[in-house]
Amino acid sequence: MERVCFTFEIYDGKVAEYEKRHAEIWPELVEALNECGFTNYTIFRRGLNTVAYLEAVPSKAVAFEKLSHYEVNAKWAKWFEDVIVNLADSQGNLMEFKEIWHLAQ
Repeated sequence: MERVCFTFEIYDGKVAEYEKRHAEIWPELVEALNECGFTNYTIFRRGLNTVAYLEAVPSKAVAFEKLSHYEVNAKWAKWFEDVIVNLADSQGNLMEFKEIWHLAQ
């Protein structure tokens, strides 16, 4: 399992729409995320700044590769183009945080 934390921004004036869309998340997308190995996926927001945390099984690379083959993921991403400023850097990589410390239970 690999922990992943990344950030992105929401367009000014689109916060309510961003939250509404997640309140009505498509069941087929949730199913795809589960099938691809994503667990404990949480999104936090402060103003327009958003931070997402997830756990990927067995790894980030494997889970995202699997998800890339799901049409529902592409549709969801397209639907959010008017809401999210940028989800990745200029090379297409998530704007990730480096894990420094973790308290395991």
